Amino acid sequence: MTRPLPRPGLCVIAILALIPASAVAEGLRLTHVPNAAPSIPGMAMPNSLSPELFQIVVAQGFTPLENPTALLTTYGYAADGPMVPPANAIPGLDNGEASKTEPDKNTYLVLANQRGPDPAYDYGTHFLFQGHESGPRATDGSPQGYLTRINLDADAAHRITLMADEVSDGRPFPFIDGSTFDPFADRLLLTGEGRGGGLWQATLDFPSVVDNLTGIVGIGSYEGVQVDPDGTVWLVEDAGGAYDQTTRGLQPNSFVYRLTPKDKTDLTRGGKLEVLQVLDTRGRPITFQDGFLIADILSRGMKELHTYGLKLKTRWVLIHDTDKDGMAPFDANAAAKAAGGTPLKRPENGVFRPGSGFTEFIIASTGDNNAKTGAGSRYGGFGAIHKLTQATPSASEGEIMLVYRGDTEHGAFDNLSFWSADEVLVVEDRGEKLHEQANALDSGWVIDLNADYANPDTRPVRFLAGGRDTAATIDAGLLALPETGFQNDGDNEITGIHVSDGDPSAAGLLGARIPTPFENGWRVFWTQQHGENTTFEILDKDILP
Repeated sequence: MTRPLPRPGLCVIAILALIPASAVAEGLRLTHVPNAAPSIPGMAMPNSLSPELFQIVVAQGFTPLENPTALLTTYGYAADGPMVPPANAIPGLDNGEASKTEPDKNTYLVLANQRGPDPAYDYGTHFLFQGHESGPRATDGSPQGYLTRINLDADAAHRITLMADEVSDGRPFPFIDGSTFDPFADRLLLTGEGRGGGLWQATLDFPSVVDNLTGIVGIGSYEGVQVDPDGTVWLVEDAGGAYDQTTRGLQPNSFVYRLTPKDKTDLTRGGKLEVLQVLDTRGRPITFQDGFLIADILSRGMKELHTYGLKLKTRWVLIHDTDKDGMAPFDANAAAKAAGGTPLKRPENGVFRPGSGFTEFIIASTGDNNAKTGAGSRYGGFGAIHKLTQATPSASEGEIMLVYRGDTEHGAFDNLSFWSADEVLVVEDRGEKLHEQANALDSGWVIDLNADYANPDTRPVRFLAGGRDTAATIDAGLLALPETGFQNDGDNEITGIHVSDGDPSAAGLLGARIPTPFENGWRVFWTQQHGENTTFEILDKDILP
């Protein structure tokens, strides 16, 4: 049985002393990767990491599931067509190509006594869970997502387990974007964005039992999900707003929420859902302005939210209480707007800063994915990193400030995970339009929370220049053909960046302990979504012979 490689300490390379300070992330000792991979039609591109790092494959899209179904047979490809379209394939008539299932956010856990389809097999103790963001259609026409577990200690035949493909009510498992582990409820929490998005919980045992929690948190385009020591569930929504032709920008349309459960050990009992509201420098709430796109996109509030040095007051506003409002599904986004929540430009994920006592919450926003956006950097058009600070995680008031304002070189921020007390790894999801406009594929950045990014000479360190694999290159070419109807994305979005020691207890909540990558059981994972759907583990190059 394959076992994980040993984890010696992070190497310190003497040559780093010769590199300018702006090109090295202090405390990380990672060398800046000088350039993003170019976006060249028809050309596959390799991934490039800081030279102190290397990566190994832990799962690929064509890796078979140990317990396949008629529709779900491999890790990243559905069984509704061939992995590569044959010549003269006609999508819709002859299943021109298999649907890519797009494994998304990674959640690493160290668990004992995990079982699987083979009752006689020892599945080990190290596991990586993912929900899948896309996939085929179920027999009733519903989107068919699923939950997988990569058994990191297992042999090839038992490497990937299908944990669930349906919800407890018998409906197909939804498409999933975000995930985390809730040690109080002893459940994986899973979010889905887009129409019909929401929150689900799944047991860790095999097969997983999955419950729908949309009657408690509402139907929303949720992506980021975290749990604090009070058992409060923090949710970050990614709902793209209306496009304005004048500004070439998207209306801010997404919110940050938190659910305070009645019983943190059983989320199905309900609770209170709140939305974050930000006040501008005049003390007025920054709210959604329906029908006034330019006022939202180029509003005073959006400008102040993306201005270095400003600290804006925040407060939480109640939008749903299951004791009073019941548990019927409701529109969380509409409720947030009605209550005066502050819309942001696609805030996709958030994490607690380790060592802060869960008083600092770092939020990554994607922005417009368009180099021609009229919002520009000043109004968040290229995304941003914000820090929300409160006296305690349950405090009703706090303040928010800009950490980093995106631009055409660094932007479209998506997943994030802390590497140390002060540095957070942030990865991009630029999309094909911005790839082509900037001639650059996605990158991963080290954002230092203590750096002065208002100084134009202070820049983040690129630790990963994402490439494009052969399958994604083929998909990009198919999508470029007019009226073909092929459905798979042609980029290789960087997703699922995850630094964790796998502790499933409350002491292991992300943000409870300062990470020490490659030491004390801390491991680093990411997924190259779309294309071959490959999940990697990043390792310290010093362990190589």
